[in-house]
Amino acid sequence: MTATTLSDRILVVDDEPEIIALVAYHLAKAGYRVMTASSGQDALDAALRERPSLVVLDLMLPDMPGFDVLERLRAEESTRDIGVLMLTAHREEPDRIRGFELGADDYLTKPFSPAELVLRVGAILRRTIGNVPTAGSGDAIVIGSLRIDREAMIVEVDGAPVDLTPTEFRLLLTLAERRGRVQARGHLLETVWEAAPDIQTRTVDMHVQRLRTKLGSAGDLIETVRGFGYRLRASGGRA
Repeated sequence: MTATTLSDRILVVDDEPEIIALVAYHLAKAGYRVMTASSGQDALDAALRERPSLVVLDLMLPDMPGFDVLERLRAEESTRDIGVLMLTAHREEPDRIRGFELGADDYLTKPFSPAELVLRVGAILRRTIGNVPTAGSGDAIVIGSLRIDREAMIVEVDGAPVDLTPTEFRLLLTLAERRGRVQARGHLLETVWEAAPDIQTRTVDMHVQRLRTKLGSAGDLIETVRGFGYRLRASGGRA
């Protein structure tokens, strides 16, 4: 997905017509093209068909939980890079943590401010589409068996591709660009998540855990600095 194709197309998924109308109105007013769906299956069909840049996803849907929709979006190659903003009445931390574990980019709790929703949508789109640093054709970071192509947004370990969500890619890239230096959790939140007010530092820990798992043999390049944050080892790397 690039910043020049469908970068302003948003899919709003909720079974409450008034919520859909409210969200669609404010997103359209902000200049986005808006599609809507009122069930999980309709949302999956629309995402596969239309390839939106972002989904505003309610977790309480009539046919399936929003978590299932999120999981299936992340499982499909054609939809795994779509940004996802969870919209939920759940305030409990386990629900939020589960959403982040499944690959959500952010969340809002009902009732919400329409202005905040628009701002968060914009922040996610900047992270997932237009905010990945590039420095010329073929620009890559190589650290041991790990290779990160910043321009193509491709990660490989021992030559094999690694499937990452946009947030995971941004987290890895941030650590790699500052390899050898400790990155505080708060700093990573500010850089990768743009310090959304309700996101806790535990979100960083969850994403690092997922990232290590996905990187396999290269996962141990990410070191935990107890009580402070994380560091990507610089040994064997070249920019």
